[in-house]
Amino acid sequence: MTGQASEVGARIRELREARALSLSALARRSGLGKATLSGLEAGTRNPTLETLYAVTTALGVPLTAALAPPGAAPGTASGAAVDARLLDRYEDDEAVTETYRVRVRAGAAQHSAAHAPGTREHLTVLAGTVLAGTATAPVRLAPGDAHTWPADVPHLYRATAADAEAILLVRYPA
Repeated sequence: MTGQASEVGARIRELREARALSLSALARRSGLGKATLSGLEAGTRNPTLETLYAVTTALGVPLTAALAPPGAAPGTASGAAVDARLLDRYEDDEAVTETYRVRVRAGAAQHSAAHAPGTREHLTVLAGTVLAGTATAPVRLAPGDAHTWPADVPHLYRATAADAEAILLVRYPA
């Protein structure tokens, strides 16, 4: 997220203040330290994908709400094993759907905490082999394979050998 930290931090502050939450309240809800959140909002810390999901889940908003304000260029985020670049965001009365191009790096696992209730993830592998899905029942996916799972429970991503490329759709209910 190099170069975007201050913009993401400002957006997180806006979202928090719009919900009339103190930094302490958001820290409790997200499970993050108050100092971490303060650094994010000040733009002095680069947030990981895991941190952004913890904050946006606690705020009750999709990930894209922190990556860019409405009308702005899409953002990118990286986590323990996944690099994600937002390709598109679609919103209607039923849900917000985000589409990402993701790279799952070999040799690391991305353990994702539960997202908002009713959230689902859909992964289609383009190259490489990925182990993905709920933490209790991940599925091995090869190029061309797709898998859908509830993302309101802990879930994971792991490239089984070399880096893998995929398209990820995340659907948050309205």
